[in-house]
Amino acid sequence: MPTYDFERYLNVRSAKYPTFGPDGELAFLMDTTGVPQVWRLDEPGEWPRQLTFEEEAIGFADWSPERDELVFGMDQGGDERTQLFRLDADGETVTPLTDTPEAIHYWGGWNSDGSRFAFASNRRDESVFDVYVQGRDERGDDAEMVYEGDGWLSVSGWSPSDVSGSDATGGSSDASDGDRLALTEMHSSFDYDVYVLDVETGDLNHVTPHEGDVRFQSVYWGPDGDALYLITDEGTDTTYLARLDLDTEEIETVATGDDRAGADESRDPPSEDGNWNVESLTLDEDTGRFVFGTNVDGYTELTAAELTGETDFETFPAPDLPKAVTSGGTFDDDAERFAVTVTGSTENTNVYVVDAASGEAERWTDAATAGLPKESFVEPRLVHYETFDGREIPAFFSVPEDATPGETPVIVDIHGGPESQRRPSFHSVKQYFLNRGYAYLEPNVRGSTGYGTAYTHLDDVRNRMDSVKDVAAAVEWLRDQPEIDPEKVVAFGGSYGGFMVLAALTEYPDLWAAGVDVVGIANFVTFLENTGDWRREHREAEYGSLEEDREFLESISPTTNAENIRAPLLVLHGANDPRVPVGEAEQIVETVAEQGVPVEKLIFEDEGHGFSKLENRIEAYTTVADFLDEHV
Repeated sequence: MPTYDFERYLNVRSAKYPTFGPDGELAFLMDTTGVPQVWRLDEPGEWPRQLTFEEEAIGFADWSPERDELVFGMDQGGDERTQLFRLDADGETVTPLTDTPEAIHYWGGWNSDGSRFAFASNRRDESVFDVYVQGRDERGDDAEMVYEGDGWLSVSGWSPSDVSGSDATGGSSDASDGDRLALTEMHSSFDYDVYVLDVETGDLNHVTPHEGDVRFQSVYWGPDGDALYLITDEGTDTTYLARLDLDTEEIETVATGDDRAGADESRDPPSEDGNWNVESLTLDEDTGRFVFGTNVDGYTELTAAELTGETDFETFPAPDLPKAVTSGGTFDDDAERFAVTVTGSTENTNVYVVDAASGEAERWTDAATAGLPKESFVEPRLVHYETFDGREIPAFFSVPEDATPGETPVIVDIHGGPESQRRPSFHSVKQYFLNRGYAYLEPNVRGSTGYGTAYTHLDDVRNRMDSVKDVAAAVEWLRDQPEIDPEKVVAFGGSYGGFMVLAALTEYPDLWAAGVDVVGIANFVTFLENTGDWRREHREAEYGSLEEDREFLESISPTTNAENIRAPLLVLHGANDPRVPVGEAEQIVETVAEQGVPVEKLIFEDEGHGFSKLENRIEAYTTVADFLDEHV
């Protein structure tokens, strides 16, 4: 197998986040220029037309329901303070809609005729989000604050128009309707609430009263405006699709993971209730057609269906898509088709359009693979290894085709989150290292999502270091794999995964040949003190609070135990990171350097929590490659 340089892999493009225009055209984000920009296709297979030409990455685009125009969001240098812009589809006119660069703006969607849109923003108070409504032609300070929040709010969407019946606040709704917003408030990763706001009166109705931690996510209005369809885990270990009646506030199950089309029960799910998670939902309020995705051991299985009653539905044939990971579903105007983003270990990210009734799928975009042959990409093997308490930890294990027994170095890549999951999506950095002769292990240690709520809580607060034990068990498992050289094991991870790298190096220093920490947490106390105000409560729910757990958090922080680190360390960070401030990188580098351990640091002044610009990605990951070549 020929080898290819790193720049080729980092030039593999991705097309994602589709949105249909009113005439069936498709807009999406593609990073052909080095950062994601908005592109347009009118038919599959055509050469796409670039619509935005910004130096910064575009975060999302959403086409107007009635006009040939769309809204997109963009921050500056990865600071996540997204501003909103309107783009005429000719690609020539960009109109700023917000002008508060010190604030975040979460897009909340167009109303039914595209005359207004909603968003949530922390422009009044950095620590909380308020809800705003703004006319299409209004700009800057013209937005009207329709609800003053006291937490982390986002807007899920506008109610259907021309609907009569009882409204969500208990009164009578006239035929005009279309003036209510569904709001979601996030208390922690596993505790959400949903509200319905009457935009005209300001009346707010809390429609998900509950005790304990319950998730209510992916909220959509039902066709009659009298119910919300959403994903929840109320009363179960895994998430399912449900209908929330707005008059009675009763929740009824619509579908569980077992109801997916073409279900293959060859492997029982590890969750306590014996189900896989329903993880995504797209619903068309006019027709009642919907698509939900089930997370089956990391792979997405999509089901397309149509409501035939409040909770009854008719299932269409399973979409003919690659075995991969899908996201970002959106229906066209008449719900005859839907578009999704598809990414797989050997499939770079592209947009597919599916005929809802037949399941026939067609790839619309052709994001380039930089001339790399598809057969050079390696498909992982799903494995399970036993950890310290007898649990089976799922992981994806990839080995180069021509690996030499006993001589193959291996990278253990630990995902961030921690409420996240490593999945079989396309990963150019992984494919580069596989091409260069490294094996690759991606464990989903305790605390990962995808395997039930109970599994996700196994690493909470005082159990934090149990997840690090799971990483150590992964290395022990690797020692039994015939291809692997046990003296050449690398710890690699970003964000929370960066903390896991540093913790693995401090707790199990003899296991590692090198460590690579990307935008990682080095000290939980300073991280919580300096992270964005709007995130602190959410993060404390996972890690522990500064008030009650400060001593414990200090004790497990890598900076406290850095004298144990023996392996060479590379630290990469973005100077504008609002989530894990760059001071975390500075601390660990200074502390490790004092121990006389080889340590390198690379800071990007125009990046945030990760690296979006192509030139920075090339510099960052070629630095990683050179570092590992030297030390491993």
